[in-house]
Amino acid sequence: MVIRRMSSTDWPKVGQIYAEGISTGIATFETTVPDYKSWDVAHIDECRLIAESENEILGWAALSPVSSRCVYGGVAEVSVYIGKNARGKGVGKALMEKLIVESENAGYWTLQSGIFPQNQASIKLHEKVGFRFLGKREKVGKTKDGIWMDNLLFEKRSKIVGI
Repeated sequence: MVIRRMSSTDWPKVGQIYAEGISTGIATFETTVPDYKSWDVAHIDECRLIAESENEILGWAALSPVSSRCVYGGVAEVSVYIGKNARGKGVGKALMEKLIVESENAGYWTLQSGIFPQNQASIKLHEKVGFRFLGKREKVGKTKDGIWMDNLLFEKRSKIVGI
């Protein structure tokens, strides 16, 4: 498996994997995959990664800013999605480890993730790579079915940036 920078030509497969995550009902509040232009504007260019094996994209990870306020310029939110046929094989861990390095190289001092309590695989992944549980945001958003969902907040603070 190789971890590499994402390019715009990867979008069809990235979008497909995103759709697989959406379909689980426990990966995101999003209900549809955005077009590439919308996704591109919302994500940090230096921190977009692809996991690939034998020219097959297995998963992706990217960062988005948490705020436009300058005091939060080094804080980003993690997105990580693994294709349904590649889950449980270490793809997420490899992506997250590389994303952490890339985030620090780009000057980010804090990474955060909001995870549904039902998404135990994502919780375990974040804990494996050093994120800590901060708390629960109770009924913070609605699913496409109108169900209010909690979101667990996890954070990883860099030991080399912003210290």
